[in-house]
Amino acid sequence: MDFRIGERGESLRAEVRAFLKEHLTDELAERCHRTGVAHDDGFVRAMHEAGLLALGWPEEWGGRPCDPLDRCVVEEELSKAEAPTYGVSTTHMVARAILHAGTDRQRAEIIPRALRGEILIVLGFTEPECGSDLAAARTRAERDGDEWVVNGSKMFTTNAHIGDHVFLLARTDASSKHGGLTVFLVPLDQPGIEVQAVRTISGERTNITYYRDARVHDDWRIGEVGGGWRVLGEALQEEHSTGFGASMLGLLEAAEGWARTARGGSGRPRIEDPDVRERLGRCAAEAEVSLLLQRRAAAMAQRGDVPVAEGPMAKLFSSEALTRAAEDLFDLLGPDGVRSRLSPGAPEGGRVEHALRFSLGTTIYGGTSEIQRGIIARRGLGLPR
Repeated sequence: MDFRIGERGESLRAEVRAFLKEHLTDELAERCHRTGVAHDDGFVRAMHEAGLLALGWPEEWGGRPCDPLDRCVVEEELSKAEAPTYGVSTTHMVARAILHAGTDRQRAEIIPRALRGEILIVLGFTEPECGSDLAAARTRAERDGDEWVVNGSKMFTTNAHIGDHVFLLARTDASSKHGGLTVFLVPLDQPGIEVQAVRTISGERTNITYYRDARVHDDWRIGEVGGGWRVLGEALQEEHSTGFGASMLGLLEAAEGWARTARGGSGRPRIEDPDVRERLGRCAAEAEVSLLLQRRAAAMAQRGDVPVAEGPMAKLFSSEALTRAAEDLFDLLGPDGVRSRLSPGAPEGGRVEHALRFSLGTTIYGGTSEIQRGIIARRGLGLPR
């Protein structure tokens, strides 16, 4: 298996870096950090105009040819730069689910607009009472003629306050846990939906969303009634393959920048301290492993295989490695480490402090570490539940 990034991939990397230099301005980065909203319509439109928004999608839908390994390069650069693309990720996840399980009308109305950055779709899976057990969803959808009436609540519906639709997992049959779930694409601009802000430890704005007699036409049911668990499983395969190696590279870059300018008791740069070099080296090694695990999953996808266990391996290792590295390097910086991005003169723009807070959530969202281990055990090792 060859993980090397070829000439085409490196050319794409240079293209993305040039795009980020022009469009990811200091003003935009600060606004995203202050508001906690990792989405910007102008930035997404610029990605579309630059031909970077629909990489790897079929040309018939307006996509640009790009194999999974080269797409890894783009994701690495966007992640390392902390570009506001979370909304792109969720929208494209749903668009792929519609491509596989949707109707012709759903594909025609959603996919082209998603690939042009004209709509924002958020995820409505987790519930306040259910946590990681998505199949225990209590939000109900009851049939009323050609429509479904939705009642319940969803947690962590990030971007729901600015989104157009929510990809909603709802219970349509109380007698079956997994077989009683159905997925809908629910419009958010209706009086039966209330969105309340929730702030996370990383400063991100997410939301809790309440549904009180909200309505969705049956035309916007994705897949069969009772087939929601299968649709959801296919959609989450991509999320379970998320890696954080590029985030580790950004953290490493910040810590190394600090070490080259900060002075120790002898007056020499801290980078010359063996302990400092050991910590930086440890982070660099685990970042490399994280990137290789993610590229292995991409290489499998490129061969036509589904990385059912390898994707979770990448997510599990990289999220826990990022947390270890962030804690270690935060400790290394000492008092400098507690200065945030909003603190004038913070070393390296306060990126180490933010990386620590950000890292704590990476082992939870997209499936907790415990869930990833369970998937690896069952699908990778063939172990029983």
